Amino acid sequence: MTFKKHIPNIFTLFNLLSGTIAVFFTVKEQLVIAAIFVFIGIIFDFFDGFMARLLNVQGELGKQLDSLADVVTSGLVPGIVMFQLILSAVSNKNWSIKGHSIQDLSLDGYLSIVYLTAIIGLLITLSAAYRLAKFNIDERQTSSFIGLPTPAASLVVLSLPLILQYSSNEIAIQLIQNTWFLIGLTLLLSYLMNAEIPLFSLKFKDYSLKNNKVKYLFVLITVLLVVFFQFIAIPLVIIWYVILSMFNKEVK
Repeated sequence: MTFKKHIPNIFTLFNLLSGTIAVFFTVKEQLVIAAIFVFIGIIFDFFDGFMARLLNVQGELGKQLDSLADVVTSGLVPGIVMFQLILSAVSNKNWSIKGHSIQDLSLDGYLSIVYLTAIIGLLITLSAAYRLAKFNIDERQTSSFIGLPTPAASLVVLSLPLILQYSSNEIAIQLIQNTWFLIGLTLLLSYLMNAEIPLFSLKFKDYSLKNNKVKYLFVLITVLLVVFFQFIAIPLVIIWYVILSMFNKEVK
């Protein structure tokens, strides 16, 4: 086997390495640093497929390795990040449970409720793993996607600590610190990853305007959103991606 065949797999392994480093920082509650490594991993994830097509060395090994790397970078990490965000949101809430405030409970009862609630965030990890397994055996997803790709869902989750850190938008900050919003977002992303919703791929077979109008429109609006909204643009871009796909008649 020539070295050329290994080049895409090297990119995939760097994706996995980035995700593994991100796990470490996520557990340490360094969510901004974890987000940076996830973004790096997603870039490697893009280039492994790009290099495989460019060098014409696509293979079953690369396909399986890519999914294993994505389970970590775009599955495990965002699940733990959501766990940490929900944990933080619940800990700062004075919830009423059967007529008693959460502060009236024993320490064990308090911790049980807090952690059981936060574990909901790990549904993202389970949903990502399930989607990636389905993707590997689904022959329909060659030129488009069925359901939200795991890197896209991961970007939404990893944008949240960045918004908290760098944005001054009070509405966005209050939403991200709201337990119910985080739980709702977890359920929505978990559903979208496995929903039978056709979404276009950003893979270009050629670069003509005629065959890529939707993709160029997506890129144009994405650039404008990033310019005007910075990190808040990330979830907005994913929403725009889903909406544009649903109205794109060319997606099958």
